[in-house]
Amino acid sequence: MKKEFDVLVAGELNVDIILNNIQAFPEIGKEILANDMSVVLGSSSAILASNLSSLGTRVAFTGKTGKDVFSEIVFGSLNRRGVDCSCVIRDERYPTGATIVLNYGQDRANITFPGAMNHFGINDIDFEFLSRAKHLHFSSCFIQPEMKKSLPELFRMAKKAGLTTSMDPQWDPEEKWELPLEELMPYVDVFMPNIMELKYITGEKTFEDAVRKLSKLANILVVKNGEEGAWLWDGKSLSHQPAFKNEQVVDCIGAGDSFNAGFLSEYVKKSSLKKCMETGALMGAINTTQAGGTAAFEDYDTVRSVARERFNYNL
Repeated sequence: MKKEFDVLVAGELNVDIILNNIQAFPEIGKEILANDMSVVLGSSSAILASNLSSLGTRVAFTGKTGKDVFSEIVFGSLNRRGVDCSCVIRDERYPTGATIVLNYGQDRANITFPGAMNHFGINDIDFEFLSRAKHLHFSSCFIQPEMKKSLPELFRMAKKAGLTTSMDPQWDPEEKWELPLEELMPYVDVFMPNIMELKYITGEKTFEDAVRKLSKLANILVVKNGEEGAWLWDGKSLSHQPAFKNEQVVDCIGAGDSFNAGFLSEYVKKSSLKKCMETGALMGAINTTQAGGTAAFEDYDTVRSVARERFNYNL
């Protein structure tokens, strides 16, 4: 059967309220100022979907928002980038989520109100629609409690429908790091944590021990580590992908999600894993040339131009 979409992204939807040029760190009982603010599309899943679509990949989304002003921002942003949102549920019972992002150079502090994403579960997945895609990607399991309970079933159903799969666990706000790895990992083709998430999920203190432990369960393991690049376990050996250096970083919001978008844009084309990693690293770097998670990915021509002019790379 010919597939309608290259990637179906399932996951959280919210806006980011980004505060930049902040005078100091917040303190209880005191007030500080931020000299710049923007309200943009947020969430790991949505940033990935938007940027992946800008790279020419056919992308659809399934998730849940409220029926409010923030949902209009979410839908407007995704539709503008060509993401099919016909399976996104707008539920007037719940407000759309929001994340307050406090930016400090290349690091940040986040506060998230989950809203509707707390109520997105496996019963909201249209599996006939899912079968129209080549690949399923899921992000941010720890802030989606209803979906987290059914992750093995979701990925098992995706594999049964003939899809390849990937997952980025993201940070656990409760820092419990509980995942049914032995049940889940056989159905996840590409597992994509960052280095801290990998250590916490495995309960290991060193990168080497964490990789060794998870490599017994994972199919392909991609571990992101910011300016230090990324690591790939392909089932046989561990290899390193250097980062593309950006000397003028605006911020790093969504850089990991943009890495994922670059990787998956090649993965669904059945490119080599080396090419997937290289494109992922490039997109992560391009992300940092603009504020927020999606501004650097206006369209493919813009991405190609930035790749050539800032990173001496021809796409």
